[in-house]
Amino acid sequence: MHGPLGYRSGVGIVLVNSQGLVFAGHRRDGRCPPWQMPQGGIDTSETLERAVFRELNEELGTDRAIAADVFPGWLGYDYPESTTTKRARCFQGQRHRWFLLKFTGSDDDIVVATEHAEFSSWRWMTPDDVVSHVIEFKQDIYRRVMAYFAPRHGLPWRDEGSVPVLPASLCPPDSLHRA
Repeated sequence: MHGPLGYRSGVGIVLVNSQGLVFAGHRRDGRCPPWQMPQGGIDTSETLERAVFRELNEELGTDRAIAADVFPGWLGYDYPESTTTKRARCFQGQRHRWFLLKFTGSDDDIVVATEHAEFSSWRWMTPDDVVSHVIEFKQDIYRRVMAYFAPRHGLPWRDEGSVPVLPASLCPPDSLHRA
């Protein structure tokens, strides 16, 4: 699905466990830093809600979640000029509607080794850690998403403004779930 001015439209997922921690997947493509929340495109004539749960199943191998909230608008970013992926050659950037889902399963219900795996491993992180571990051009979006959802859902969020991107040497962290 195309958005305005060549932006690919999609959904983003903030999956939260019962401790208020957020799912972060370790990308398989070698990007540094490698962590991100699930996100994906919207198929033709697919509702946003259907896209969210399809992406959850495709990327995490589970449907064990309930929709709890949605960010009140689209958030977008441009691809950096140095990006050479096929998607970056087709689109200027991406725009997403972000959904907060409450995870209702156990860690064993999450299996990132799916048919079209995007993550090699995963872990639960605080909202601050998710922002600091994502690639720089997505940080502002992640910060805005967390600043919106955290106070509404009691998530641990310091919101200290500028959060530096962490070096690759700090990844992967100890509590890693392998595919």
